[in-house]
Amino acid sequence: MNADFYNTITGASTAEFKDRGSRFIAFTYPINNTEDFKIHRARLKKEHPKANHHCFAYRLGVDGTNFRVSDDGEPSGSAGRPILGQIDTNQLTNMLIIVVRYFGGTLLGVPGLINAYKTAAALAIGQTSIIQKPVLIPIRLQFDYMHMNDVMKLLKQYDCIIGKQELQLFCLIEAGIPKNISMQLLSELKEINGVEVKGM
Repeated sequence: MNADFYNTITGASTAEFKDRGSRFIAFTYPINNTEDFKIHRARLKKEHPKANHHCFAYRLGVDGTNFRVSDDGEPSGSAGRPILGQIDTNQLTNMLIIVVRYFGGTLLGVPGLINAYKTAAALAIGQTSIIQKPVLIPIRLQFDYMHMNDVMKLLKQYDCIIGKQELQLFCLIEAGIPKNISMQLLSELKEINGVEVKGM
């Protein structure tokens, strides 16, 4: 996928679906990495210790290869895949959905479970807003401190995301630059004498 933009959610949301006494509570979160996922899952397990299952799916990045699903004890394919299906139906990435289930005493069967997890995930996505963000290309810049203002002005002008910064006599900045304007920005950065640009 060579897209310049991707769709994700603006913030966390929650929604509940009930079927024959079982409660399925879905939580959505925007995430940027697997660490974010681990933090959200650990917190939900603490908040819902008596739940029978904590099933989830997440997708990261835009190449389609970075995702994970878990049925957490439900029959294989009945929870994680239907949750991921809702992320993909809405063409979203960099997001996590966890569905917490409280068993109500009646077995729903695999079709019933698929429907419940899919519906809970869909309802939770419906409770949040979807936003389009630019795909970022990571770069590393090295330059003398005297060029600091020129470099920062360009990074700000092009809505770059600045990560690591070491601002001394000799400066180092790691940033994510929007892919759709990367050629223009890189050529402007290279015009500043003494700025070294490297991909990461």
